[in-house]
Amino acid sequence: MALFSSMLRRQTHSLFSLALRTVGSARTFHSRTSTVPNFGTEKITRQCSVPFRRFSTATAVKPAADDTLIGVLESEIRVAEEDIQDHQIGEVADGFPFEIVDNAGEQTIMLRREFDGEIIKVAVDVPNVSPTEGNDDDDDEEEKDEDTGIPMVVSVSKGNGKELEFGLTAFTDEICIDSLLIRQPEASEGSKRIAYEGPNFSDLDKSFQKAFQKYLEIRGIKSSITKFLQEYMKNKDYREYLLWLKNLKGFIEE
Repeated sequence: MALFSSMLRRQTHSLFSLALRTVGSARTFHSRTSTVPNFGTEKITRQCSVPFRRFSTATAVKPAADDTLIGVLESEIRVAEEDIQDHQIGEVADGFPFEIVDNAGEQTIMLRREFDGEIIKVAVDVPNVSPTEGNDDDDDEEEKDEDTGIPMVVSVSKGNGKELEFGLTAFTDEICIDSLLIRQPEASEGSKRIAYEGPNFSDLDKSFQKAFQKYLEIRGIKSSITKFLQEYMKNKDYREYLLWLKNLKGFIEE
């Protein structure tokens, strides 16, 4: 059973690591009572003298249904805008060593820096949690959110094509390494290789684990940046949801 869990966790980090070369969040959706009319299946009698009547009726109904949908989207957009105001990003901590690359429409962000001849890239995903609506105990909810882990993939390269890649989960009090592998440069653009991910990192010698945690800490990957990233990624999740709603509304209105 432990072997299966380890394999599943590695597969998740392997899929997420694609963001490092190209750059399963839980999102809260506000439920609404549907106001879309329930159109019946009443039979329409065809008239030979007006063969297009059936299509004319469908054309007349469509705008009304679209208007109803647009109204629902506008209501949800207003709620999403309020959520963004309630989840503002705090100030970046002094000494935050990374440049933040945040592209609208993408689920992840990229942190990037250069360190002693190395290029360090960090793909950061949204925390795997859905805040419960209507929770009266705000203090308990806030405490729960603070312990939410953030999935990250860290890549360290030295310009020769090889990359040292870590699959991590970042908490406010520690950084947990889930996997560690070396990615070799591809022989050709179309080639695909499945890198050996090594044993379960938690099964390795404790001194080995601590040495690599120190390796990451020196390069800026430490628990002190987690709180800011939690706030940033929650805000991004709300912003992306708002953008998604506006894109839907724009499509329907075209």
